[in-house]
This record gives sequence, C-alpha cells and structure tokens, in this order.
Amino acid sequence: MHQSINNLVSIQNTLKIENLELNKIKIIAVSKTFPINEILPLINHGQVHFGENKVQEAIEKWQEIKQDFKHLQLHMIGKLQSNKVKFVVPLFDYIHSLDSLKLAKKIAEEQNKIKKRLKIFIQINIGNEEQKNGIDEGDLEEFYKKCVNEFELDIVGLMCLPPKDNNTKEYFVKMKNLAQKINVKELSMGMSNDYLDAAKHGATYLRIGSKVFGNRN
Repeated sequence: MHQSINNLVSIQNTLKIENLELNKIKIIAVSKTFPINEILPLINHGQVHFGENKVQEAIEKWQEIKQDFKHLQLHMIGKLQSNKVKFVVPLFDYIHSLDSLKLAKKIAEEQNKIKKRLKIFIQINIGNEEQKNGIDEGDLEEFYKKCVNEFELDIVGLMCLPPKDNNTKEYFVKMKNLAQKINVKELSMGMSNDYLDAAKHGATYLRIGSKVFGNRN
C-alpha cells in the first residue's frame, strides 16, 4: 500500500480513537508541490478532498484529473488574488481564504459568468497578526452579511491560521464561538501539527499536508 494511504488511515484511526465523528470531519489532503503520480493512489483509495494554494500549479495538475474523476472536491486554501479568481472559479469547488470585499465581489462576478457557486470560507485573522491575511473578528458580522446579501455568496464557514504560540486551543474555541455567532456550520482549521486539537474543538475540515504526503522537498 502506498505510504500516503497508510498515513491517511493512521490519521482517521487517531480521530476514531478520540471518539470524533468521522462523518462530520473531512480531511483535505493538501497536495501542493506533490506531482499527480503521488496523488493518484489516494484518489484511487477513495480520498475526495484535496487542497492547493497556488493557482497555476493547480491548473496544471488538476484540470485533466477532474475531468476523469468528477466527484473530486478541490479546495483553494492559499491567499487568493483578485486577478486569479477567473481561473479558480471554474476549477475549484471551495475557497477557504475570502478576506476582503473586493475579493468577494470578484468571486461573485466570475461565478455569475459560468453559473457556478463555490462553497466559501471567510478567513479570520484570529491572532491579529500583521503578516497574516484575514478579517478582524470584530468586522465579521457586517462582512458576512454583505457577502451573503450583496454578493449572494455561499458562505459555509470560517477558516483560520492560528499563531504558533502554543495557545491554538484558545483560538479554536474562539473560532467555534464566531461560527455560532453568525450561524455557519463549517470550520476549516487544523493542520498536520494541530489537527487533533482542532477536531476536538469543532473543526469540520482539516487541512493536512505533510502528515499525509510526507515532507515537501
């Protein structure tokens, strides 16, 4: 069996041992920098959700594969620039990094052109870090209302990249409270190093790369 499949099964077993409901938690295998021959064994194993954070790389890798495997769900998890939206909307199924009204407007325009609606997460700058993208939690309610009412986006949840300061659990709790505040069901949080804590605190999408595919070159 391919190592990535063993790794994925190991993660699923870890979640099961903690009595976490696997039917409510989706693992996004973050396949950035890995070639398609490393990804195909996972697809054939039945993995559905994959994450990429560079648009050009995703187009080169996934356009043909998604024609052959129409059930696959592709997640844009990286910073998204407005000028790349026209490439993202046709190929991807989810955007995890909505962080401005300018971007919301652009996504709405491109979706309307091809009559397609992506599932979208609003990125929260949960640690108020200058170098990170995301909206301030204080702006969330107004931002959410505009995205839904003005741009008619399908906002399914919230996403965060918490600071690496050993307080990730606190940030995860805060994210869960914010999601409840605006009544969205999905939470995209938790990566290879903290996925278990994220899952225990309400994450419904885990973005796991190196724990599945191994270390990147």
